[in-house]
Amino acid sequence: MSYSISNELADSAIKPIAEPITRLEELCRQIEQSGFSFVSGQLLKSWLSAMSENALSDWLQFQVSWNEMPLDTYMADGGRYRRRRYATMSAASATSPIVIEPHQPHYQSLDYNPLNGGVARHFQPIAQEIVQGNTMSSVLGFCQQVLGRLTPETAWHIELHQFRIEAQQGQAGMPTPEGVHRDGVNFVLVMMVKRNNISSGTTTMHDLQLRKLDSFTLTAPFDCAIVNDERCMHGVTPVQQIDLAQPAYRDVLVVTFRKASKG
Repeated sequence: MSYSISNELADSAIKPIAEPITRLEELCRQIEQSGFSFVSGQLLKSWLSAMSENALSDWLQFQVSWNEMPLDTYMADGGRYRRRRYATMSAASATSPIVIEPHQPHYQSLDYNPLNGGVARHFQPIAQEIVQGNTMSSVLGFCQQVLGRLTPETAWHIELHQFRIEAQQGQAGMPTPEGVHRDGVNFVLVMMVKRNNISSGTTTMHDLQLRKLDSFTLTAPFDCAIVNDERCMHGVTPVQQIDLAQPAYRDVLVVTFRKASKG
């Protein structure tokens, strides 16, 4: 059975972002015009904080939850550089409560993921206290406000992915081992959680003919990219370990939104 998110933030109702509302509308226009947008961590954090005074009260717990994640054992290239957890949610509209769905496998067709697609991949769930926590609720509430402007009254199938990409023993970590790709959804949010002892990891944006449109690097916490997955493809360059004696990793939250039938 699915159930509503219930925590201090959700119970107090996320407020619409009132300031700077003009810049939020500019963000939506940019996504409509270009198919994607980069949002600085400073700006996103200010928007999240405007939604609730408790919006980021569990940020440290949220960030630490990327530690000790299990390895992704489905890597067809034999790589042992990716760790992940996963959760599935849904929302009947941009103003409806987001509910957690029963845990289920993640599936992508080979059309969208030629490396690891074509099989049901079973990943351990994201901890319930993280999914229900204020930070995750705030990020999802922000996404609802953006998508509510872009595609009003749409019902969403939502997937949450915690990724840690490790560079170790002089070997690069591959954030997108499948190369430049689409995820096979409608919209994607990629948000930086933490970078440690790495270089590179540059996001590249492309049109559907693989022509490069832009590039930027998510460096600070909350730096994010919002992508219309129907219009754009994206990739990320390998991350390199700087100090070979220290752990090196790139932690990101990826949230995908796919239109779902209502009812």
